[in-house]
Amino acid sequence: MKNTQIKPAEEESTSVRLDKWLWAARFFKTRTLSQDNIELGRVRMNGVRLKASKDIRVGDQLEIIRGEERFVVVVKALSSKRGSATVAQTLYEETPESLEARTRIKENSRLMPMPGSDYHGRPTKRDGRKIRQFMAEFDPSKDF
Repeated sequence: MKNTQIKPAEEESTSVRLDKWLWAARFFKTRTLSQDNIELGRVRMNGVRLKASKDIRVGDQLEIIRGEERFVVVVKALSSKRGSATVAQTLYEETPESLEARTRIKENSRLMPMPGSDYHGRPTKRDGRKIRQFMAEFDPSKDF
């Protein structure tokens, strides 16, 4: 039986390209997305923008912005091969402050969703009629 589990510390040297590590750690689905986010400045080390070819080492602290989420992680192991999610989680450790901030933001979002977040797609024919009727009857001067 072939062992498919990746052993992060044994397979790699002392450094790995940043874009490969982010992809292997499953922060981004593809290396291209990883490279694009690095170029856009969404990945930083000590507040400094990086290049995709930057070699990272164990112990480096990275700030990763992915959509609405902001991660601050410490590199624990290196790998340039993508494995399962459980293996990917062993490659880094999120700082307690980052984890607390993300859970607080997630909880606030759950309690107070963004206005209009429950609308999806185009309005139906019925909704369109209601919108047109409202717009036709709307006169801001009547409100004063």
